[in-house]
Amino acid sequence: MKRLLTIEFQKLFKNKASKFLIFSYFILLSFIALIASIKFEFGNFKLHIADQGIFNFPYIWHFNTYIAGYFKLFLAIVIVSMMANEYTYGTLKQNLIDGMSKKEFILSKFLTVVTFALASTLFIFVLSLILGFSFSSYTEFSIVFSDLEYLIAFLFKLIGFFSFCLFLGILVKRSAFALGFLLIWNIAEFIVSGLLRWKFFPKTDIYSKINQFFPLESMSNLIKEPFTRLSAIKNIETTITGEEVVREYGVHFGEIAIVCVWTVIFIYSSYYILKKRDL
Repeated sequence: MKRLLTIEFQKLFKNKASKFLIFSYFILLSFIALIASIKFEFGNFKLHIADQGIFNFPYIWHFNTYIAGYFKLFLAIVIVSMMANEYTYGTLKQNLIDGMSKKEFILSKFLTVVTFALASTLFIFVLSLILGFSFSSYTEFSIVFSDLEYLIAFLFKLIGFFSFCLFLGILVKRSAFALGFLLIWNIAEFIVSGLLRWKFFPKTDIYSKINQFFPLESMSNLIKEPFTRLSAIKNIETTITGEEVVREYGVHFGEIAIVCVWTVIFIYSSYYILKKRDL
């Protein structure tokens, strides 16, 4: 495994574009800390974002993993480009000539995906600890390390999403087309979801039970939006609706299992395509 990872990261860091995107991704993740400096002033009304409790333990685990999820596209570009370069520069064929099997080739790509996901999760873990101990009103050990399941969900979300990108990179061969296919897939899920909700099951929640099995939707479901957990937002909702709105924010094993199944499907499909394709 170490040999396979070494080969992959040599390819990545010899490519200036990939190296730039990887470093940009982690720099952008660190920009989450800048949220603490955001202040709004409208006459006598003053709002300091950090004072709203977004960096309080354990809420910070939910908030940071949700926000960090939006930056995953940077590494998605790296992954699809990684596969496109294999075809463009002939390194895939050369690896196979040098004795690497197709199974080892897919394994090396999957190990790279997992490494990116683990590095991202560790980065968010450390960043959240720093921000939490700097701004949180609660620093008791039992509180600090509760709700860490959001980090687990974040890890599986990235592994699933990057595996999907790997599959698209192998399927389409060109990074621009693979990213375009990803966008089309996202739009298609949105349209189908809308049809299920408003056309076929308008008065039931059956549509949501079907939606949860869509690949991108299943990844999105791992970490629900955290904003409505804030007391300020809850107060506004209660004022508007006249009653407290109850939502489910937890991470569930069933949702992780669905993403794991999709990950296996994407990786196996990638291997199947590579095995059948004439290189």
